[in-house]
Amino acid sequence: MSQIESLNFLEAGTAAEVAEQWGTPVFVYNETTLAGQAEKALAFDAPYGLTVRYAMKANPNRFIINALARRGIAIDASSGFEASRAIQAGVNPQDILLTGQELPKNLESLVEQGILFNACSLRQLHEYGEKFPGTNVSVRINPGLGSGHSNRTNVGGPSSSFGIWHEYTDQVLAVAKEHSLTINRMHTHIGSGSDPEVWTRVAEMSLEQTKHFPDVEVLNLGGGFKIARMQDEIETNLGTIGPVVASALEKFYQQTGRQLKLEIEPGTFLVANAGSLVTTIHDIVDTGEEGYTFLKIDSGMTEVMRPSLYGAQHPIVVVNNSPEEHKKYVVVGHCCESGDLLTPYPSDPEVVAERLLQKADVGDLLVVEGVGAYCAYMSAQNYNSFPLRPEVMRTCAGELIEICRRETLPEMLQLETGSD
Repeated sequence: MSQIESLNFLEAGTAAEVAEQWGTPVFVYNETTLAGQAEKALAFDAPYGLTVRYAMKANPNRFIINALARRGIAIDASSGFEASRAIQAGVNPQDILLTGQELPKNLESLVEQGILFNACSLRQLHEYGEKFPGTNVSVRINPGLGSGHSNRTNVGGPSSSFGIWHEYTDQVLAVAKEHSLTINRMHTHIGSGSDPEVWTRVAEMSLEQTKHFPDVEVLNLGGGFKIARMQDEIETNLGTIGPVVASALEKFYQQTGRQLKLEIEPGTFLVANAGSLVTTIHDIVDTGEEGYTFLKIDSGMTEVMRPSLYGAQHPIVVVNNSPEEHKKYVVVGHCCESGDLLTPYPSDPEVVAERLLQKADVGDLLVVEGVGAYCAYMSAQNYNSFPLRPEVMRTCAGELIEICRRETLPEMLQLETGSD
């Protein structure tokens, strides 16, 4: 990376203030960014109605859920636990669509409370039908196509287990008939991609599938709207994709007389760039003239797993008073793992890559940007017995409020049998 990254929504003074008050590492979220992204998503072109559902797996903190819910965003839950968590956060159960790989053990209770269920396999559809015959249900279909920056973020096509394979329509209809179910929503999801042509093909394929389900009133195209964390990344342009999808819906209406309401489920798009991780550089080591200089920080895969998992890239900013001096570094985490790497080669977590950063000293702050999604709640929690970090929200009014406090060692141990 040859470009020097800059702070996103934090300023150097605010980063220092947060570190002074809460210590490091600490996540900081920006409500103004959340509001702006919600506004963009809600403007998605949908001629017959739109519901935007937040993929809460990206970050399930209730303050973030509430900040989005206040602006008209519903919920996409990926497990029964997420659905229950959203309800406890104050979300109306009728605004929650549950789409999970695992059928929740408390499914009956959740449905009785009002949540909507999306069957992701023939077995799930059959079990739902046994419990709730004669009701409405949604089905997730694997359209046979996927898109993502790596195989691990691609959730459509023959290599993906998500959803019912698109060739099994007859079996879906048979199970629905057996239990007198009405399939009123069809759901597809292809993964994180930004290619409008791919989205166009998926919309057309999904609508073609919908023709087999005469009672479907809602088409849910899932999420996968790529956000640009890095300066050289291409972001999904909703203004480009929206009209294409709208045109497909209008064409479907002309062909069938059916006006389908649209649903989308952004996660990363809403929250990724609304989060920063403030850390401290606690050591600097090198491996000689032919090697690397390493910045060791008091964070790592315990807070940000994405680089170690699939070579994901995050902007990194050293905060000090030497803005004119630059040097190449490899940034590593505090876990006793060679894979705890913040600067891997793009899409390849096995290869070390250098970043050109401000010249750093021990004790300087280092901010990892673009961490609002799939970081704080997708991490190596408590690995090496590091406690959970605090989280702070900067409100639209500019106030810094704590939304999750730092964990203590006794709290970490309290679930162990016989611990004091």
